[in-house]
Amino acid sequence: MDKVSEQAFPVILRAGRPDDALPCGAILYEAIRAIAVQHGFTPDFPSAEFGADMLTEILAYPAVYSIVAEVSDGQVIGSNFLWEGDTIAGIGPTTVDPATQNRSVGRRLMEHVLQRAHEKRYPGVRLVQAAYNSRSLSLYTKLGFDVREPLANLQGEPLGLMIPGRTVRPVTEADLDVCNQLCYRIHGHNRAGELKEAFGRGAATLVECDERVSGYATEIGFFGHAVGENNEDLKALIGAAKAFGGSGFYNKYAEERSYPHSKPRPFMAGMKALRMAKAINHTINF
Repeated sequence: MDKVSEQAFPVILRAGRPDDALPCGAILYEAIRAIAVQHGFTPDFPSAEFGADMLTEILAYPAVYSIVAEVSDGQVIGSNFLWEGDTIAGIGPTTVDPATQNRSVGRRLMEHVLQRAHEKRYPGVRLVQAAYNSRSLSLYTKLGFDVREPLANLQGEPLGLMIPGRTVRPVTEADLDVCNQLCYRIHGHNRAGELKEAFGRGAATLVECDERVSGYATEIGFFGHAVGENNEDLKALIGAAKAFGGSGFYNKYAEERSYPHSKPRPFMAGMKALRMAKAINHTINF
């Protein structure tokens, strides 16, 4: 265990356990619901049970490092997660019980995973932050994060659309290397761990143009990511998706800023923009 502070509100940080899914899932739901309702948005998750089910999977996933905050009587008051399966580590979800917010618990959870990332020698970390949550953005900025891209969280019925000159099909094992090379070429790193996991459960798809791979997606949904050489490749992947997992997907195109209020493009007519978010990252110096 890592005893963090003996200030007015002492908190103990410890490794997450499978039986934390229920209390942490309830906190996840209530914390996200509270800030979303405060700003007039629909919560990301429909219930505490949904949150517990999601965290049950995350706590059992070997590539995720979990940390739980509790007070001296053992009451759980927050949690955070570091996704360690790829070159750039992911952070989140990071949540604190609304009853114990404004006491630096969130900061301690973030500092802990950042220290972990430093010790594991990750060159950087990334996360997605709800744009309306100015308090969390303020914390992330103080901790050294930089805002990279605006995102729009979209949800709706599957589009069933084809893009001329593009063919979408499932990823095969023989495609993994070329997909990872594509991601590296575009972003400077790959997400091979996530892609391999998505391939293993049959969720990964790719798009071809002129008989070569020009993009791929682990899933068009809340926990997925997609990479494409250009917007037509991304449109093809979105248009072919059978469903949009979770609360939808985050939309980021190169020309995103040219669309006022981040409304869906005509190609995605009928889809609803649920909220805005920001992709932010933190470079770790050694």
